[in-house]
Amino acid sequence: MSIIPVILSGGAGTRLWPLSRELYPKQFLPLAGEHSLLQQTVLRLTGLPDLAPPLVVCNEEHRFLVAEQLRAANVQGAEILLEPAGRNTAPAVALAALHVQARHGDDALLLVLPSDHVIADDAAFRRAVQAGVAAAQAGGLVTFGVQPTRPETGYGYIRTGAALDAGAARQVAAFVEKPDAGRAAQYLASGEYLWNGGMFLLGAGSYLGELKRHAPAIATACQAAFEEVRADLDFVRVGREAFLASPSDSIDYAVMERTDRAAVVALDAGWSDIGSWDALLDVQPRDAAGNVISGDVLVDKVSGSLIRSEGRLVAALGVKDLVIVETADAVLVADRAHAQDVKRLVERLKAQRRDEPLVHRQVFRPWGSYEGLVQSGRFQVKRIVVKPGASLSLQMHHHRAEHWVVVKGTARVTCGEDVRLLAEDQSTYIPIGTAHRLENPGRIDLEIIEVQSGSYLGEDDIVRFQDHYGRSGA
Repeated sequence: MSIIPVILSGGAGTRLWPLSRELYPKQFLPLAGEHSLLQQTVLRLTGLPDLAPPLVVCNEEHRFLVAEQLRAANVQGAEILLEPAGRNTAPAVALAALHVQARHGDDALLLVLPSDHVIADDAAFRRAVQAGVAAAQAGGLVTFGVQPTRPETGYGYIRTGAALDAGAARQVAAFVEKPDAGRAAQYLASGEYLWNGGMFLLGAGSYLGELKRHAPAIATACQAAFEEVRADLDFVRVGREAFLASPSDSIDYAVMERTDRAAVVALDAGWSDIGSWDALLDVQPRDAAGNVISGDVLVDKVSGSLIRSEGRLVAALGVKDLVIVETADAVLVADRAHAQDVKRLVERLKAQRRDEPLVHRQVFRPWGSYEGLVQSGRFQVKRIVVKPGASLSLQMHHHRAEHWVVVKGTARVTCGEDVRLLAEDQSTYIPIGTAHRLENPGRIDLEIIEVQSGSYLGEDDIVRFQDHYGRSGA
């Protein structure tokens, strides 16, 4: 019987701003090692028996990021299922279960994992998964309860019940909401409670049956959406309008808290959901003063702090218990006690319609990336990197002209009816309203400096006539 990893990659990670942004959230960041959290999630599965290639469920905006990160991690045979819109975890898992059921049958097991968690002991994690297989094969909906290490008030809890005949799983006696400090201490002392880590092992048919029983509106909408399933390049799409009719609910509320098939396996593997900057202090090595330092950072008489620089020098003197995070366009300074409140700042920035909650200065595209260097009034300057063999869409702009200077590699430039090759230090001009395309025919990255000028410089001033990546025109 195959185990199909289902990786849920729809989160925004707003509490880790300014490093995590809506269009480049925390699962794509290397926060606890050389690989991103998404890559770590997939790579830690290596060694599980009967393991099939993963199925990643993500939204439209992240599809090329997911594909590129899986390629970079040398993950073979993975599929990427696109949600037309965010509807929480119950519908996302339903789409995955329908896809797996169509490919592998009712008995195939889904190992449902968030893409943005840290697990220190991969071997212990794999042992816990194997311990839950028997219960899942018997029709149980298995969740992995994290062994608590402190009286945590920020997590929900699972109260364990009697042992099951199948494997190491136990019955779920109850799901418990986030407690206050007193109750959390009681839960820890009792030894009967586990943290709810949001990880599951369940049969495709078992989950869909319980979803239909306890949340029929979700089941109906997802089934209707999956009846319109189609391939789009390397992605799997479902019916948009049908899926939008689905209620938004978590797998916990929609199914797990209502079913009589819930089972739990204890997981003691150094787990963290990295829900805030403060949490990173618990999963990364500290120096003698209790600091976690990364990047170009100089400290003196600093203790208990997380300080991270993505580029510029950050110097800190005589402070303690702070979070300081520097990026190209924003700097966060926060007391560790208020690390969970970063989300409030992000909401205020969104209300002001600022770009900082959405994108970094460097923005990734399927063909490469661009980075804003200067913006002032009617002009802006960007650095554009195009991967070998890649190309931008054939496009035009209504409100801006562009001047391109090649600084590395070779560019093939289409401007109206003219197609030419440009080498380093050569340049060209794209007038307003002219159809144009930039391609990299070489074997190394193409880098250009682009100077835009005009009355409007927004990224939505683009009309695509042809695109290799299936993106629609604006």
